[in-house]
Amino acid sequence: MKRGGLRIAICALSLCVMQPASALSAGKAPASEARAASPLVHDGSFNSAALKREMKYRIYLPHAYSASAKRYPVLYLLHGLYGDYRNWDTMTHLARYMAGREWIVVMPDAGDSWYANSVSQADDRFEDYLAKDLVDEIDRRYRTIKERGARAIAGLSMGGYGAIKLALKYPERYVFAGSLSGAFDAARDLADQVAEYHDQLIKVLGERDNPTREPNDVFALVKKADPAQVPYLYLACGSADRFLGINREFVSRLPAGKIAYEYHETAGGHDWTYWDQAVQPMLNTLQFRLNSSPH
Repeated sequence: MKRGGLRIAICALSLCVMQPASALSAGKAPASEARAASPLVHDGSFNSAALKREMKYRIYLPHAYSASAKRYPVLYLLHGLYGDYRNWDTMTHLARYMAGREWIVVMPDAGDSWYANSVSQADDRFEDYLAKDLVDEIDRRYRTIKERGARAIAGLSMGGYGAIKLALKYPERYVFAGSLSGAFDAARDLADQVAEYHDQLIKVLGERDNPTREPNDVFALVKKADPAQVPYLYLACGSADRFLGINREFVSRLPAGKIAYEYHETAGGHDWTYWDQAVQPMLNTLQFRLNSSPH
């Protein structure tokens, strides 16, 4: 992997049917995947101190989890706007891609929160819930490796923005952060550009001149970040995605040679066809980073 270099890959768009994973036309899995055992899928919930309410999540456990005393790395995988904790499982082949990987994958519910502490709703402290409560709950309930070198966070669209923001604000918690189609202008002018996002963004982040915008602005956060502490960043966006320009701009702001990252552009739009295809190489890169990280 290169440090700080701009990496753009162009490939043909792969086609799949946008249906729940159980109904997706899966095709023929590679022989290695076909032989590997699929993860165990469970739904859980807990009471978040930050939100003062019960929050749901879906979790993948390694197939041999119950038969061993082993501890495992954890990937927190965030959904997009108008989504929920089931999306990654039902809208992609994620379970198949995780076959044989010995990780725990946590897919939390976060509503339309933009993974932020709301400026207008005192009890909607979703950043605190994700960065603190959820991690503590998963570490308490499951056999995780409770170290930075074994913890990653990633997401799509709103979740891609959220993953990078949380990694920049809490670099001591994550070794890797991934974004697919990240909405990196959420704290800038996205509310003005996309009418359907306007009301919720203003509700969560406030008006553009609100000082609370800066702590949620990934451009401001990366400018202030200590490059030596920033987790490895994996960034990808489809060539026909509305967020392509802002992804390119964010990548251009990463300090050359100082922050370790990679960036990929492949054919695709802002949809599940692209995310199903794009998550696979991200998982492969995460596997490499986990294998090379001491924990």
